[in-house]
Amino acid sequence: MDALYLLIPIALGVMVVVVIAFIYTVKSGQYDDLEGPAHRILMDDDDPRIPGNQKPPVAEEKDSQRD
Repeated sequence: MDALYLLIPIALGVMVVVVIAFIYTVKSGQYDDLEGPAHRILMDDDDPRIPGNQKPPVAEEKDSQRD
Protein backbone atom coordinates (compact mmCIF):
# COMPACT_ATOMS: atom_id res chain seq x y z
CA MET A 1 0.00 0.00 0.00
CA ASP A 2 2.93 2.32 0.68
CA ALA A 3 4.10 1.86 -2.92
CA LEU A 4 0.86 3.41 -4.21
CA TYR A 5 1.61 6.63 -2.33
CA LEU A 6 4.78 6.90 -4.39
CA LEU A 7 3.59 5.52 -7.75
CA ILE A 8 0.39 7.59 -8.10
CA PRO A 9 2.14 11.00 -7.90
CA ILE A 10 4.87 9.77 -10.27
CA ALA A 11 2.23 8.56 -12.76
CA LEU A 12 0.36 11.88 -12.53
CA GLY A 13 3.62 13.78 -13.07
CA VAL A 14 4.49 11.74 -16.15
CA MET A 15 0.96 12.24 -17.48
CA VAL A 16 1.23 16.02 -17.05
CA VAL A 17 4.57 16.06 -18.90
CA VAL A 18 3.12 14.00 -21.79
CA VAL A 19 0.04 16.23 -22.08
CA ILE A 20 2.19 19.39 -22.10
CA ALA A 21 4.49 17.88 -24.76
CA PHE A 22 1.47 16.89 -26.88
CA ILE A 23 -0.07 20.37 -26.65
CA TYR A 24 3.28 21.94 -27.60
CA THR A 25 3.64 19.73 -30.68
CA VAL A 26 0.08 20.45 -31.83
CA LYS A 27 0.55 24.22 -31.47
CA SER A 28 3.89 24.13 -33.30
CA GLY A 29 2.29 22.50 -36.37
CA GLN A 30 3.89 19.10 -36.02
CA TYR A 31 0.78 17.29 -37.29
CA ASP A 32 -0.37 19.68 -40.04
CA ASP A 33 0.70 17.66 -43.10
CA LEU A 34 1.17 13.96 -42.46
CA GLU A 35 1.12 12.76 -46.08
CA GLY A 36 3.23 15.45 -47.78
CA PRO A 37 6.69 14.22 -46.69
CA ALA A 38 5.78 10.64 -47.58
CA HIS A 39 4.83 11.66 -51.12
CA ARG A 40 7.69 14.13 -51.49
CA ILE A 41 10.31 11.43 -50.91
CA LEU A 42 9.02 9.59 -53.99
CA MET A 43 9.44 12.59 -56.28
CA ASP A 44 12.66 12.75 -58.28
CA ASP A 45 13.47 16.42 -58.83
CA ASP A 46 16.36 15.66 -61.19
CA ASP A 47 14.27 13.68 -63.68
CA PRO A 48 14.52 15.40 -67.11
CA ARG A 49 11.11 13.99 -68.07
CA ILE A 50 9.48 16.37 -65.59
CA PRO A 51 8.34 19.39 -67.69
CA GLY A 52 9.84 22.01 -65.36
CA ASN A 53 13.25 20.30 -65.28
CA GLN A 54 14.01 20.21 -69.00
CA LYS A 55 17.33 21.74 -69.90
CA PRO A 56 17.27 24.41 -72.59
CA PRO A 57 18.72 23.21 -75.92
CA VAL A 58 22.35 24.08 -76.49
CA ALA A 59 22.74 26.56 -79.34
CA GLU A 60 25.13 25.27 -81.97
CA GLU A 61 27.59 27.63 -83.55
CA LYS A 62 26.35 28.36 -87.03
CA ASP A 63 29.56 30.16 -88.06
CA SER A 64 31.63 26.95 -87.94
CA GLN A 65 29.15 25.18 -90.27
CA ARG A 66 29.31 27.96 -92.92
CA ASP A 67 33.04 27.56 -93.47
